Amino acid sequence: MDEIFLMNNLWIVICTVLVLFMQGGFILLEAGSTRMKNAGHIAGKTVFTIGIVSIVFWAVGYGLIYGEGNAFIGFSNFFYGDATTIGEGLAGSVDFFFQLAFAAIAMTIAFGGFAERAKLSAYVIFAVLFSILVYPVIAHWIWGGGWLAEHGKQDFAGSTVVHLTGAMAAFAATIILKPRIGKYNKDGSSNEIAGHNQVFTALGVLILWVGWFGFNAGSTFGVADAFFGYVALNTQLAAGAGAIGAMLVVWAVTGKADVPTTLNGALAGLVAITASCGFVEPWAAVIIGLIGGFIVFFSMKFFDKKKIDDPIFALSVHGTVGVWGTLSNGLFATTELATVGQAGLFYGGGFAQLGVQVLGVVSSGLYAFAVAFIILKVMEKVMGGLRVSEEEEIIGLDLSEHGGYGYPESIPQPNSNQTGA
Repeated sequence: MDEIFLMNNLWIVICTVLVLFMQGGFILLEAGSTRMKNAGHIAGKTVFTIGIVSIVFWAVGYGLIYGEGNAFIGFSNFFYGDATTIGEGLAGSVDFFFQLAFAAIAMTIAFGGFAERAKLSAYVIFAVLFSILVYPVIAHWIWGGGWLAEHGKQDFAGSTVVHLTGAMAAFAATIILKPRIGKYNKDGSSNEIAGHNQVFTALGVLILWVGWFGFNAGSTFGVADAFFGYVALNTQLAAGAGAIGAMLVVWAVTGKADVPTTLNGALAGLVAITASCGFVEPWAAVIIGLIGGFIVFFSMKFFDKKKIDDPIFALSVHGTVGVWGTLSNGLFATTELATVGQAGLFYGGGFAQLGVQVLGVVSSGLYAFAVAFIILKVMEKVMGGLRVSEEEEIIGLDLSEHGGYGYPESIPQPNSNQTGA
């Protein structure tokens, strides 16, 4: 068997493991960014929804994306079990494994809009429906040979397919579920509901940062020309620039170098470069990441002012910045690296590629939001509501949904002299 074939497959399996390990980063990020009484719930729902996505993706998701069909959706390869080689020089099962990990990330992003107030049953049902009706459709349009692929839509590793799709579903959930108790006052002012552990949040960001090299560099699908190193370079530069940009802007505006904002800036840089990491030069990666860091701060303030309660900042980090990352291709994609579509505006390509990127953002974003909104509205009607009761929300989802606490020794117990932490 060809040595390069073996190396390509080994590389993608390693990258898949890195992408799956990003879920550990999301657990720490989300748990640290929310309150102690919901920490166990956040950790547990992340793990079981990966299980749901895995089974649904195997049954129908992969086939809807990559199966033979039409410009809108695929219709074959359901209950996937192919062990042969595919076009990229990968074993079919290796490609399937890699694509599954991306679908799971999109689902986790979407659940950012559910944080601290949704019923466990809502997570279960929406995970199934999102994995059939939302993510595969957009992934087929862009990566599966659908109509946006025919237009030359550039999205190297998923600023649109994964991040914007997940964020728009989170947006729909946030609107329907409404803000957490105590977040906004009657006069419209906002109260900060601080996360319980900034160390968890920082460690979560670092794990995501490391895992992102599987996300972006793995999307080269091979090792022969070591192009994955170039993609990794752009990824690292953008992440660093995003952290710096967010820290500088929050420092300048508030007088304090706010830690959560800085951490979100690093994630913003990573999201921003995800669409363009294989299409742009390193200097452009720095600019893309830096602007992503600026954007995430103002986006977070904007949504808060509009009384849209986004505890994990999924709408800003993955949504607003995902839009910027996608559009940046239309500006910075080089003639030499634009293996899909055309060069960007700054490289003599005119506005053609930028127009395609705008088309992709608008169509994908609207589809993800509309379908997620309809799904959730129907679920709300059938289930008698998606949100836990006021009493359950005050108690915390650890106890109300799971019957125990993520930090049992830190919570006062009935008939006990123990003090809470």
